[in-house]
Amino acid sequence: MKPVLEQATAADLDEVALLYDSINRYLADHTNYPGWKKDVYPAREDAENGVNQETLYVLRRDSRIAGTVILEHKTEPAYGTVDWGLDLTAEEVMVVYTLAVHPDFLGTGIGKALMEAVIAFCREKQVKAIRLDVYEKNSPAIGLYKKYGFSYIGMVDLGYSHFGLDQFELYQKIL
Repeated sequence: MKPVLEQATAADLDEVALLYDSINRYLADHTNYPGWKKDVYPAREDAENGVNQETLYVLRRDSRIAGTVILEHKTEPAYGTVDWGLDLTAEEVMVVYTLAVHPDFLGTGIGKALMEAVIAFCREKQVKAIRLDVYEKNSPAIGLYKKYGFSYIGMVDLGYSHFGLDQFELYQKIL
């Protein structure tokens, strides 16, 4: 059965928080491509905010949450410093944040399923572009985004250099 993207609810918070903890523990023991840190980002508070703002989505496999993503129209201030090539309103753009796959599901196609579900969701919402930022050294995520037709726009500083994350690449997919 094909995984389906669902809006997260308060009932999902404990499982999403465990997913975030599992990811951060995994990244602490492996190459930490996104530069995420336990109890910093992503954390339960991010999931709670996503549920409260109705921007957190989950993808289930075998009744478990295998992946999550936050989708919203709000961009980071640094997004305004580059030329996106299109003059769109916030409602015409969906921004991808915190695309995450549970370590138990790495290599099983959940990242691809999440990306396909995000694109389908955005088409359904009739947005004109999907935008995102990714830490410049996160080569697995960059490869995934390029595979799904996202184009490189530019490099920005999102203000996370105190975490060792100096530059982020911006990508866009026009729908």
